[in-house]
Amino acid sequence: MNLVKYLIKNTQLPQKSIQNTVELLGQDCTVPFISRYRKEKTGNLDEVQIGDIVKFKAEFEALEKRKSTVLKAIEEQDALTDELRQKIEGSGDLTSLEDLYLPFKKKRQTKAETARKNGLEPLAKIIMAQNHDHIDQVASQYLSKQVQNEEEALEGARHIISEWLNERISVRNQIRNQLDRSAMLTTKAVSSKKEEEKAQKYRDYFDWSEALNRAPSHRLLAILRAENEGFIRVKIEIDDTYILSKIADRIIKSNNSCAPHIRLAIEDAYKRLLFPSLSNEILKSAKEKADDEAIEVFSKNLKQLLLGAPLGEKRILAIDPGFRTGCKIVCLSAQGSLEHNETIYPHAPQNKSTEAIKKISSLCDAYKIEAIAIGNGTASRETERLVKRVHFKNPVEVFVVSEAGASIYSASKIAREEFPNYDVTVRGSVSIGRRLADPLAELVKIDAKSIGVGQYQHDVDQNKLQTSLDSVVESCVNSVGVNINTASVPLLSYVSGIGSKLAENIVAYRSENGAFTDRTRIMNVPRLGGKAFEQGAGFLRIKDGENPLDDSAVHPESYGIVKQMAKDNGITVSDLIGNKKRLQQIDLGSYQTENVGLPTLQDIIEELEKPGLDRREKAKVFTFDQNIRSISDVRDGQLLPGIVNNITNFGCFVDIGIKESGLIHVSNLSDTFVKDVNEHVHLHQQIIVKVISVDIPRKRIQLKLHKS
Repeated sequence: MNLVKYLIKNTQLPQKSIQNTVELLGQDCTVPFISRYRKEKTGNLDEVQIGDIVKFKAEFEALEKRKSTVLKAIEEQDALTDELRQKIEGSGDLTSLEDLYLPFKKKRQTKAETARKNGLEPLAKIIMAQNHDHIDQVASQYLSKQVQNEEEALEGARHIISEWLNERISVRNQIRNQLDRSAMLTTKAVSSKKEEEKAQKYRDYFDWSEALNRAPSHRLLAILRAENEGFIRVKIEIDDTYILSKIADRIIKSNNSCAPHIRLAIEDAYKRLLFPSLSNEILKSAKEKADDEAIEVFSKNLKQLLLGAPLGEKRILAIDPGFRTGCKIVCLSAQGSLEHNETIYPHAPQNKSTEAIKKISSLCDAYKIEAIAIGNGTASRETERLVKRVHFKNPVEVFVVSEAGASIYSASKIAREEFPNYDVTVRGSVSIGRRLADPLAELVKIDAKSIGVGQYQHDVDQNKLQTSLDSVVESCVNSVGVNINTASVPLLSYVSGIGSKLAENIVAYRSENGAFTDRTRIMNVPRLGGKAFEQGAGFLRIKDGENPLDDSAVHPESYGIVKQMAKDNGITVSDLIGNKKRLQQIDLGSYQTENVGLPTLQDIIEELEKPGLDRREKAKVFTFDQNIRSISDVRDGQLLPGIVNNITNFGCFVDIGIKESGLIHVSNLSDTFVKDVNEHVHLHQQIIVKVISVDIPRKRIQLKLHKS
């Protein structure tokens, strides 16, 4: 199977689209660039479809690499036949490939290998031929110094037969099919640890059993975490009697004296070799599937978080709340630069609330503050209530902002380079303020796994997770676009074709030579060649530059088309931009060429109608119920405002203004079946919830989405 056929099989996409996409990937084109600017080539594939091609292409290449290793290993044993080579080269997945390789793998000293050395393989073949009524007499011919009697000879022969059965693909697949259909996942508590405090969060799984193929990913990951932490033991179980009888029916063809020995070999092979190996295989497969689902949940959450509503270029006062250590305050310019910082102590034990109110008021007046960002950690609600008591001379909006990951940023190399003369508390406050202004620009500086919107993110395959999250960040950054004259190195590094080194070069060039005034000057950046420019230019914006198209998603390679459109309409490019009436009257067919088709031309018109439009919503002020200050204030039946702060595949968590987030289980999101939680809520959505139950000892709040 070649690459294209493999991709067609796994993606169900058109052959031509796959071939052209693979060709573009081979030319070092990025997924955002291909999906945005090469629609004619791909047949208008979107980022997800192109991402699937990238994923399955990597799978195919890994499979082909493994095939080469297997072929070489068998060839070195002088055991590679034409038939076997054909089977190996034709295998379409790693499982079937490893089954073919299993008989040729170098083995440690096994019972079967010992029996072979003792000359018992011919006896094993005689038994499997099933033609003798007196196999004990035959066995007597194989006695030696190492094999003292007939029973030892027969036992050794059975060990060899067990190994043959273990390597028989039809038997392995029979057990796999049974495991797929009816494997049960069972757990038992480790008695010596079940009373430990840490074990209590897993107490639902102290004695648990369910069909493995029905176990939701979040529960499987929770069970496996409990096992890893030593609180429970996990087993896979199936009906052994049934599967042994099915294998026997397949293998045993006579009722002579060979049959009992084959039956014993089947039982030995199953219990000692087949079941342990294949039950681990299916559990590993279930874990991989659970990983994929958890990573998908994390990726969706991260995308929603990164594309969260920005407040925009506003002068912001940011507060990182605290009790004993005080509240850290910073004042930021509209461009996010730090202008002032200090600490106030409005809460216990100092209780200097009057001084704090005066200080906030004077700072807002002095720095012409337009919005206040309050971190949602310790003392957040108390600080919000304090700020609401301030009498401002000018209108000031107050926002509560997630501070997840702010401490990670504040201690990072990026933060130290940005603010070398300030401590971590100041840097953390700056991060809170900046993420209100532009969540995307600030959150890209933080390891996505530290942002706190995942589900069992520390239990899943970390390489897969990192690849997926990097892809999400890249997609979000390029879908919004980046102002090359204000963007940080971390933000620029995610631009298509740029990367961290070129991002550093761009910032260094900008610092030395001043702001970029047109896209062509980007080519002056050291080591930024034609390919990088091609891949990244359309995603880099220049505000108030020499060419108005530089602040749009129109790629420089298409500037000539726009100029021709303007010329044909007797106006300038500047007059054409935003002129919706003129743009809608343009006959796109007259601008089509061999390489530029309707998809690209339609994108150009859409961009010219609203150049540089930010697809994100604008930030909105939200107020929690001020009567709810702790979990003890929450009552069944209450209707409360809340903000969705995490989404899983079993529901979503909602911040209702206290330390404990409430859970809307998937069954309480709608009166109808919920296939995807994201179809009903999204991260940071402002909603109204109804309290179903409150469990104060376990600090759990069950909620229902209230349809207004």
